Amino acid sequence: MDSNTTNGREKKLQDELMESAHRIWLAGLGALAAAEEEGSKVFSRLVERGKDVESRGKETASDAKEQVKSKFEDVKSQASNAWSGLGDKLDDTLTSALHRLGVPTRDEIHSLTQKIEELNAKVDQLKPRVTPAATPAPSVNPIVTATGEPVSGA
Repeated sequence: MDSNTTNGREKKLQDELMESAHRIWLAGLGALAAAEEEGSKVFSRLVERGKDVESRGKETASDAKEQVKSKFEDVKSQASNAWSGLGDKLDDTLTSALHRLGVPTRDEIHSLTQKIEELNAKVDQLKPRVTPAATPAPSVNPIVTATGEPVSGA
């Protein structure tokens, strides 16, 4: 084989490799350009999708907030009712214990106070109307001597 032929083949192979590398390079640049062009479009679409997701998230959060608020009010009401019931039971138990001990209730004391006031008014009506008599002038005791005679000029 001729060295010229071998050199020619190597040269041709090198040229083909150079051409392939150059085409790969160009394909990479083309991909970069396409990515740049499409990238801004993709970015804009992603922003729009993000806005949609954000608004749905706000709606969901608002709905969840309302549900939590409603549940809180329900629980608060139930707790208030339970506390009120417990207070009523405690009042009844305490009142029953005080009755067993003979302690009068506020209403019983109030009723007795009214009856006493009524009785006092009736007693006041039954008392005779006595006006106090005029009190006599105080008598002056004269100064007396040891013998019992009044001292004159006194």
